[in-house]
Amino acid sequence: MDSHELRHWLTEQGIRYEHLLHEALWTCDDVARVMPAELDAVHTKNLFVRDKKGKRHWLLVTRCERAVDLRALADAIGVDNLGFASPDRLMRHLGVIPGAVTVMGLVNDAAHAVTVLIDRDVWEAPRLTCHPLVNDETLVIDHAGLAALLERTGHAPQVLTVPERATGGGASP
Repeated sequence: MDSHELRHWLTEQGIRYEHLLHEALWTCDDVARVMPAELDAVHTKNLFVRDKKGKRHWLLVTRCERAVDLRALADAIGVDNLGFASPDRLMRHLGVIPGAVTVMGLVNDAAHAVTVLIDRDVWEAPRLTCHPLVNDETLVIDHAGLAALLERTGHAPQVLTVPERATGGGASP
């Protein structure tokens, strides 16, 4: 599924969104520089991780500003070790490339091989931004739209408070 097909699918599902075109955004610093402040939406950072053996996969959706502590996150979800999944795994499970990781990629996870972890701050936000499978476009959706997306794709989210690294903020994982 490409961005156009995804937007068509969202419309068919009754999931409303705003669509923005822009230069490719590779980092949260890019997002902060390019996205208009008046959007009044949480900008998300999405991390695709796997367990040590590569048998289980998670998509973590958190705020751009959060510096995620992967060791503490592994403890929180009861896994021995978490690491970033390879670009091959990312394409196989979510149909996207690095830099375009997005909750919208769940439309490509028909096998339900990916568990969704959503930061409580994002889950409770009225609106959020995400890429529509490519990083030179952004969608703004509301909480009801996010919940509908997850329901329609068959992904029950695990909502949690995502642990932060002690070193504080930063725009990269």
